[in-house]
Amino acid sequence: MGGYVYFFAKGCADGSAQMKNILGGKGANLAEMANLGIRVPPGLTISTQVCIFYSDKGSYPEGLDEEIRDNLRKIEQAVGKKFGDSENPLLLSVRSGARISMPGMMDTVLNLGLNDDTVKGLIKQTANERFAYDAYRRLIQMFGDVVLGIEREKFEKLIEEKKKSRQVKEDVQLGTQDLKELVGDFKELVKQETGQVFPEDPFRQLEMARDAVFASWNNKRAISYRQINKIPDHWGTAVNVQAMVFGNMGKDSYTGVGFTRNPATGVKELYGEYLVNAQGEDVVAGIRTPQSLSQLRRDNSRVYQELKEITERLEKHYRDVQDFEFTVEKNILYLLQTRTGKRTAQAAVKVGYDLVKENLINRQEALLRLDPAQLTQLLHPRIDPQAKVEVLARGLPASPGAATGIIVFTADRAVEVAGDGKKVILVRAETSPEDIHGMAVSQGILTSRGGMTSHAAVVARGMGKSCVAGCEAIKVDEKEEEFAVDGQVFREGDYITLDGTEGKVLKGKVPTLKPELTDEFRQIMKWANEVRTLGVRANADTPQDATLARQLGAEGIGLCRTEHMFFGEERLPFVQKVILAEDEGERTKALEKLKPMQKEDFKGILKEMEGLPVIIRLLDPPLHEFLPNREELLVEITKLKILGGNPEEIKAKEKLLQRVSDLREMNPMLGHRGCRLGITYPDVYRMQTRAVFEAAAELTIQGIKVIPEIMIPLVVEEKELAILRKDVEQIISEVMEENSIDFSYKIGTMIELPRAALCADEISRVADFFSFGTNDLTQTTFGFSRDDAEGKFLPAYIERKIFNDDPFQVLDQKGVGQLIKMGTVKGRASNPNLEIGICGEHGGEPSSVKFCHRIGLDYVSCSPYRIPIACLAAAQAKLEEAE
Repeated sequence: MGGYVYFFAKGCADGSAQMKNILGGKGANLAEMANLGIRVPPGLTISTQVCIFYSDKGSYPEGLDEEIRDNLRKIEQAVGKKFGDSENPLLLSVRSGARISMPGMMDTVLNLGLNDDTVKGLIKQTANERFAYDAYRRLIQMFGDVVLGIEREKFEKLIEEKKKSRQVKEDVQLGTQDLKELVGDFKELVKQETGQVFPEDPFRQLEMARDAVFASWNNKRAISYRQINKIPDHWGTAVNVQAMVFGNMGKDSYTGVGFTRNPATGVKELYGEYLVNAQGEDVVAGIRTPQSLSQLRRDNSRVYQELKEITERLEKHYRDVQDFEFTVEKNILYLLQTRTGKRTAQAAVKVGYDLVKENLINRQEALLRLDPAQLTQLLHPRIDPQAKVEVLARGLPASPGAATGIIVFTADRAVEVAGDGKKVILVRAETSPEDIHGMAVSQGILTSRGGMTSHAAVVARGMGKSCVAGCEAIKVDEKEEEFAVDGQVFREGDYITLDGTEGKVLKGKVPTLKPELTDEFRQIMKWANEVRTLGVRANADTPQDATLARQLGAEGIGLCRTEHMFFGEERLPFVQKVILAEDEGERTKALEKLKPMQKEDFKGILKEMEGLPVIIRLLDPPLHEFLPNREELLVEITKLKILGGNPEEIKAKEKLLQRVSDLREMNPMLGHRGCRLGITYPDVYRMQTRAVFEAAAELTIQGIKVIPEIMIPLVVEEKELAILRKDVEQIISEVMEENSIDFSYKIGTMIELPRAALCADEISRVADFFSFGTNDLTQTTFGFSRDDAEGKFLPAYIERKIFNDDPFQVLDQKGVGQLIKMGTVKGRASNPNLEIGICGEHGGEPSSVKFCHRIGLDYVSCSPYRIPIACLAAAQAKLEEAE
């Protein structure tokens, strides 16, 4: 073993499974199998350090070529063949191998070492001329594609032409002469495309293939895969060079891939595919239709049994499902690779549970192995993986799940069409609170603007509906009720399917699979809840949301947004009367109409969450959101005047326009909203408070235990909260006295502005709890408008690695996180009993949940369908802390 190159062969290896950082996953596992005495083709691994060195300096370490040649001689000794020898040639494969598996992302070259001389030696070795030329044409094809950058399709076209001329359908039906001719055709193609002849020197082939595989670490698909899976660029890849074994030497030779358990369901069975008389890329490329491994049991029971015994041994050794590759050459089995098998969420849960029951791992290991974000697959419908799909466009995966329906372009139309029993997809440029009734009846929501925390995204997640947001490739014309994408036009009545998990818009009806919560899932979640110490609550605005949240394990409601209740068709007119009232009496009258409706809302939610805390946020958004759009009003008034409309109607609309203009703000997010409304329009907050506590009183009298908590939003100054707390407590006292009852309650605030975090020690003196609103806190800390940022420049920031993650999806721990930590420390310094949580969408993102655990928050709150994700992440945080 030298500094950069590591040898392995059956019973002897320089490395081990613990050396993935140096050898990559493939190389480390080949070394481990060799040490276990499993038959692997002898080989060498060029370490990831070489890739890192080359990326930094543009050259290779001194002495690398000598190390490779020294270890190549060991391979020659192990197999009794010589690389480049015309009588007894050794052929090699060159494959990538990062420390974490990146299936199909990087490159492979097989049959290295063949040329016009060594092919003759291969014929002597095998007494099989057809096989030798098949291997030769494969080398030129793969080398041309991977190393020389010639489009694979150009080689395939030549093969198709040859098959057509011979009137055959399969590659295996081509004869020896056909393959000889293809070798010549391929060489001519190489010369045409590159201006150079195909390299005949085996060592030059090896050098070029090595360089190409290292370079593939930075190809487009590998970079994209790393970005999606958050794999650091600086890890690099190893290169594995192995003696070739051949699955294409006749009917007693095979190549295949498999899993020790079914990767889709988790069922314990040998699962996989193989091809007779083929090389490995044939299985992956889909050139021929493979057979199930169950057929191998019938075709060659001895090889099947040996494969079963070895892979079962590997699963027990690694204590996890194994994804393996194998080749059978003349009835001799070789393992080419083993790695931890990727699996669906359903399989991951079942495998974790079963491995505990089989005493291979303990409960803590089972919890730590699960990816919390993957649980989303279990909670929502998903696209049938067997379905053929046409992707129309891609946007942001704003809310997971799959949904199919006919397109509608307005919320009102969604209600009409859904009322006829049809499934609809609401398509908008962007949604607003006025669309809530249409969103509620839609199967999914598609917007061309907006980000991961836009109105459409937040509401859809809360409702558990699929949503693709910010899909700028579609051009929505709401007036013409159509959208265009890539030259196609879609109108109302056309079917589309949304994949909110992947952010894809699919053409037509696509089959979906219903979610199923298994007994294994419930048991895993029980284990997680026994471990975690961080509370998990739900963001829920309706009794239905509250019921779902409780079923999924919520320990209360961390955010009930009262403004969503104001947009109902029967309520909005009264809300508008409150806003347009010219005197206090008129406003009071309208508020009295709203109060019974609000009370029933609160009563339903409090009842569903019996015995658990319910944090109700008083009105937060600016008042203009409840009024008609100013530009649309102007158009209506102009049309009425041109057409000689009713003067009284014109006068009323002009009065409404004046009020809309009065309330208009240049930056409403930082304007007259939240507690500022409570200070200037105290009757609104008083009405809401009375509705909450009258509902609580009625339920208490019925013997139902309720724990209402009032949250006052957008506080930046202790005095704001003190004034509003006094108002709230006065109403509570009145309600208790009127009903001769007493119940517990809390009054707190949402910390969503940097100043509030900085002054947390003062604000906490008049607060029972803090709830960090991380959506707005992120906006105000960064100075970003989230909808504009996610639609305009954040993707470029992430692509150029200015940010590792979208801060609206993953909590910015260095900036926003430090404000939360500071606010927590300062708040508890003044009020040791202060309860603290977060209620932004970060409350359901695993790394953000773990951060909240580490800084000592009491709970996180998230949309109902993200509760299991938060619970598992919280359990993992506790276990990681112990480690």
